[in-house]
Amino acid sequence: MKFMRSHRYAVQSSVSPDGSPQSAVVGIAVSDDLSLFFDTLDSTRKAQYLRQNPKITFVIGGLKDGDERTVQYEGVADEPCGDELDQLKKTYFKSFPDGAERQSWKEITYFRVLPKWIRYSDYNKNPPEIVEFDLAELNLQ
Repeated sequence: MKFMRSHRYAVQSSVSPDGSPQSAVVGIAVSDDLSLFFDTLDSTRKAQYLRQNPKITFVIGGLKDGDERTVQYEGVADEPCGDELDQLKKTYFKSFPDGAERQSWKEITYFRVLPKWIRYSDYNKNPPEIVEFDLAELNLQ
């Protein structure tokens, strides 16, 4: 969790109904239950695709020279509402204070992603450290 929280941005990927891939860099907040949270516009491909197929993946880290650590993250997205959304926004605004201003945008929407599988890889070590967690190990059933 510490590694994930040390990164504000991740590459997310989703697929269209016809199977075409889509990827984008998004700002993420990491909850205590390892769910991810991000905002986007209704008009983006990611929002449209996730509403039709909520499966999503992320790559976190791996972008700094000399730091070969990454998290691969597979999950399922939803669009929380009401009190649940308000609580998630509080966590998100700690990482992205400017997000409070964006919430007034007409087309803004929010996605939460619950993990199904996470793989942490640290190639800074010899031998590399690779740890995988599936749904049962994450205790998020």
